[in-house]
Amino acid sequence: MPKNQEENPIKPTQPEESAPQETPQEAPQEEKKPHKGLFKNERVNFIIGVILIIFSIYLTISFISFLFTGSVDQSKIENLSIGELSSVSNDIQNWTGAFGAYLSNLMINRWMGISAFIVALWLYVVGRRFIRVSHTRMIRFTITCALSIIVLSLFFGFIFLHSYQGTFLYLGGYHGYYATQWLNAWIGPWGTALFIAALAIILLVHLSYKTIDYIRRASSVNLTGRAIQSIRKKADQWANSGDHDKPEKEDDEKETTVTPEDEDTVPETAQTEPTPDKMSQTDIKPEDTLAASEMDDITAGYPDDLVEPLPSPDELEEPAPHDHEETKRLTIDTGDPSFVIETAETDEMTTQAPPLEDYDPTKDLSHYKRPTFDLLDKRESSEVEINMEEQAANKKLITETLKNYNIGISSITATVGPTVTLYEIKPEAGVRIARIKNLENDIALSLSALGIRIIAPIPGKGTVGIEVPNKEPKMVSMYSVLASRKFQECKYDLPLALGKSITNEVFIADLCKMPHILVAGATGQGKSVGLNAIITSLLYKKHPAQLKFVLVDPKMVEFSIYSVIEKHFMAKLPDAEKAVITDSDKVIATLNSLCIEMDNRYALLAKANVRTIKEYNDEFIHRRLNPNNGHKFMPYIVVVIDEFADLIMMAGRDVEMPIARIAQKARAVGIHMVIATQRPSTTVITGNIKANFPARIAFRVMQMVDSRTILDAPGANQLIGRGDMLFTEGGELKRIQCAFIDTPEVKRICEYISHQQGYPEAYELPEYKNENSDSGSGADMSNRDPLFEEAAKMIVVSGQASTSSLQRRYSIGYNRAGRLMDQLEAAGIVGPSEGGKPRQVLISDIMALENKLDLMK
Repeated sequence: MPKNQEENPIKPTQPEESAPQETPQEAPQEEKKPHKGLFKNERVNFIIGVILIIFSIYLTISFISFLFTGSVDQSKIENLSIGELSSVSNDIQNWTGAFGAYLSNLMINRWMGISAFIVALWLYVVGRRFIRVSHTRMIRFTITCALSIIVLSLFFGFIFLHSYQGTFLYLGGYHGYYATQWLNAWIGPWGTALFIAALAIILLVHLSYKTIDYIRRASSVNLTGRAIQSIRKKADQWANSGDHDKPEKEDDEKETTVTPEDEDTVPETAQTEPTPDKMSQTDIKPEDTLAASEMDDITAGYPDDLVEPLPSPDELEEPAPHDHEETKRLTIDTGDPSFVIETAETDEMTTQAPPLEDYDPTKDLSHYKRPTFDLLDKRESSEVEINMEEQAANKKLITETLKNYNIGISSITATVGPTVTLYEIKPEAGVRIARIKNLENDIALSLSALGIRIIAPIPGKGTVGIEVPNKEPKMVSMYSVLASRKFQECKYDLPLALGKSITNEVFIADLCKMPHILVAGATGQGKSVGLNAIITSLLYKKHPAQLKFVLVDPKMVEFSIYSVIEKHFMAKLPDAEKAVITDSDKVIATLNSLCIEMDNRYALLAKANVRTIKEYNDEFIHRRLNPNNGHKFMPYIVVVIDEFADLIMMAGRDVEMPIARIAQKARAVGIHMVIATQRPSTTVITGNIKANFPARIAFRVMQMVDSRTILDAPGANQLIGRGDMLFTEGGELKRIQCAFIDTPEVKRICEYISHQQGYPEAYELPEYKNENSDSGSGADMSNRDPLFEEAAKMIVVSGQASTSSLQRRYSIGYNRAGRLMDQLEAAGIVGPSEGGKPRQVLISDIMALENKLDLMK
């Protein structure tokens, strides 16, 4: 080889004048050994690989069949040769015939036992290697298989050495049986066990090394890329050196060979891209080439289309004409004349597309403006004024009342709120807190107050709190709450500005963390105003693309004011005429549609490998989720239901079940519920509802039992009304004066939003089809039994429903009683049959039944 080829690691593609003279001398060397290219023929390799794979599958089936049919076939083929198998082929039970029975008996019993399955696995991998489906390193894999066969054969031979009498199957084969006998005779049973254990350890070490090798091979793509990058830098140095036609340099002027380890030290001047007419292919010095043993690691990480045969000398003699496209090609010599790794880089590949901007969900309504504060009324009386004379008088009366009952206090302080003042007393040592709690009515009598509430003790403090209503309560305006700095700087996902606390601070809660609210209170105590405050605070904080409402209003007048913002903030069914739902049937369909929406959202979250809607939307905004795969931006959905008791009375379980499902699961997908009722009884607020609504808001109720139903504690019956409420989020009760917002203010806000550009349609919920709408039980409701109404009332009053009870009650036959029970089931009065158990009664009281019967007429 000429000296210049030994010194220069990179050589131009277009050969010099001496190159054509060397090319004819190299061609005859390849023609002298044509047999070397036999297994380089892709067609031959593919045929051999397919044959090996089919034969491995055949062996596996025969081995499996031998485990079941070997006891029958062994006596027939034990002493036969291959040529004599045809004589017993009709009597063989093996699934693969006589030849399969012969092979399985030979390899399992006579040779290596059940480790013969490893032979079938080895043939399968070799076949895949021939057809280039896998790039397993065959030498290491063969060693692993051989060690596994030896270890398993010896292990089973040693374990079952004395258990082969009376069985046809040698789990370790003759090899394992006789080898362990020989080892026992030479080194004893303990020595044999230690020897097998040593072989097993060697196998495990080999397998662990193979695992490490696989990890190293996984990173070989990166290493190969580094090597290619280093070669490119060498080519750049050669292309820009300007000494292509000069004689070879002296030793002190030789080019420095760049290795992948020091590629980062290459100066930037050596990275200039070569021109097409100077280089299209480069040769590499032998010391720079990759060994054939390392090539398995490199090619294992590359697709097959990167591994191509070397060009023939004739192709190198006259280089192909260059196009005007700037293309750089490099070839890595692997030491094997049949494989090279060729990389191509064009300007289109090097040109990186500019990164996409983050997705903006508000872009469709980019000109939308949130409501302004001048739409709200500024109420001058909202500022709290401290009446020192009233405080001093109340402190004196509290101290004297407690002193009359021999209860001494060491200190007393007052905190003035909008409607009540909190007096914190610190009793003297030895005073029982229960004694102060029992004096609630006596203190209220001495103060001439409408009602007081004693907190004994205040959580987190060593004091007892006495809440006394102010003589002149102040109204908390919605303007003072929404325009506050605390609300403006709030970072909650769904902030609710509820009002002001007893310390006269703006109280803001996050609906996402609650995640659902149960509101209750007597008529005229501020419940509807509280719902409007919740909705208004969300309208002031969120964009239409981020929030949607589902409003349910059985009274038809509370939420109708929000119908004008249908195309901005409302969600409804595809066939719904109005966004505000007033019909009980539409309520059932909408709630079930929300369940479908919830399940669809969970499917998208699972596909995106995230847990919450916040994480999902963040991934979508940063364009990490493909919309072509069904991904989309998800707005929050807030369901507000007024007069929940009326819905339960009309629909009962049909409403309760989807609400319970949504309350249990919908938190992570951004669906939240606010349910309000003026009748907090156990038939309305059931245990299933209360368990999934940890956040409660209680306005004034008339009885303590109602307070315990809504709050699980007394106190709501001692409120003073007019927006005075207790709030709990699963822990401490907080007394809050609800912010007041009047109907004209809500109208102005809705009109301000409706005059802006909105979406073409309201947010569509998934379509829901009621599977039971056509009386799936087969009962004919058009021809009801004359006893239908009487039987329904009897069942609701008694709380039990069964066909036998109808027979005894009305002295009717079984067939008529069965038809009557089917009609009651189709009407939704009783549940489906549960075998021998009585049916479940779905309607709780007689009033709900009468309303249902009136609707059916």
